[in-house]
Amino acid sequence: MKLWDKGYSLNKEIERFTVGNDFLIDKNLVKHDVYGSIAHAQMLCKIGILSNAEFKKLKQPLIEILKLDEKNEFQINPSDEDAHTAIENYLTAKLGDLGKKIHTARSRNDQVLVDIRLYSKQKLLEVQKSALDLAFSLAEAAEKNRLVPMPGYTHSRAAMPSSVGLYFGSFAESLVDDLEILDEAFELNDQCPLGSGASYGLPLDIDRQLVSDLLGFKSVQNNVLYVQNSRGKFEASSIFAMSMVMGDLAKLSNDLILFSMDEFGFFSLPDEFCTGSSIMPQKKNPDAFELTRAKAAKVDANLFLVKNIMSKLQSGYSRDLQLTKEALMDSFEITLSSLRIFNIVIKKIMVNKKKCIEACSSELFATEQVYELVKKGVPFRDAYKKVARDIKKVPAIDLVKNISSKKHIGAAGNLGLDNLKNKIKQLNSELDSEIKKFSSKLANLTK
Repeated sequence: MKLWDKGYSLNKEIERFTVGNDFLIDKNLVKHDVYGSIAHAQMLCKIGILSNAEFKKLKQPLIEILKLDEKNEFQINPSDEDAHTAIENYLTAKLGDLGKKIHTARSRNDQVLVDIRLYSKQKLLEVQKSALDLAFSLAEAAEKNRLVPMPGYTHSRAAMPSSVGLYFGSFAESLVDDLEILDEAFELNDQCPLGSGASYGLPLDIDRQLVSDLLGFKSVQNNVLYVQNSRGKFEASSIFAMSMVMGDLAKLSNDLILFSMDEFGFFSLPDEFCTGSSIMPQKKNPDAFELTRAKAAKVDANLFLVKNIMSKLQSGYSRDLQLTKEALMDSFEITLSSLRIFNIVIKKIMVNKKKCIEACSSELFATEQVYELVKKGVPFRDAYKKVARDIKKVPAIDLVKNISSKKHIGAAGNLGLDNLKNKIKQLNSELDSEIKKFSSKLANLTK
């Protein structure tokens, strides 16, 4: 039975079109809908809509649904439309009229919002955890190869001496910065939407703060119309944060594809990371990196989709917003799988020190030569012109000594890796506490 049932049947084609993939993708939201329902039922008990005995009777089958969901045995059928309907139908089948009371003071609109907020909070914590794990692996790779020279490039041309340590360290720091953006998305999602109804509140004296506290939200999202208007906006903020992470991984993928080519040979990949060709026996292809580039584009496309859906709507709920769920879930799946893959790869990637050094031709030291003249009092522009005129005469320099001598903050000889790794460890500890708090708060609802 549909929650909106009024005694007539829906055209089957219309039903298939409007339901779409919701009965499939809502499997990701079942446990979150259950937690929201338990908190909501407890609030209904407090305001006298449910008795204590009724609340306890409702809570038991909701916990049953959680257990079924853990075993992937809770079914959502196309006729249910979504997780909310499937759960209410289960309660009604178990409890009769009492099951029908669970929807009091709720709309599917704010139900799906609280589900997505809880889902997003959980997944954002997982993304942050995986990003920190990869950042630490990159910092370790930077430390291990701290003084391995390699060319630095601008405009895709060799430019100045660099190091493998500087290279890997740059991505580690970038991922740590991405955590700030992910955390902003988490803060937005850490507002409880339940109680907004269909956009305009409810004709009951509900306790929105109690529900928010029970579900572990930082605050109640205040304006009930804005609650509904924020759907799509908050999803877009999460996808944007993930697009920053995926942008880093796409750039890293581009580099590793290029630098592991035979023509460069700076890095090599273990065979276990490479697929083969159906026609060319010698081929070992970096497909994981190529797919990461494409998947980064897919996250960007999801962001574009969600922003364009929400920008075309008037205030209040519109069914268009149904399509933002899949884009959000797809982005989380892509980002988490990509981070995990890269954490495996970075730990096992091999650096060819000999090839890196051989690629550092004497012309890389042109800028070094300019500054040798500057140290002797020659004006920079004159020194620049002199070295440019005699570019073929630039002497080679001891690479390791050169890298080690660059001691200003962030340079190849002063990467600050100890500080970076300590920061990552601190952030990891704080994140573990946040994950534990989030999980325990929801677990308390079932006690």
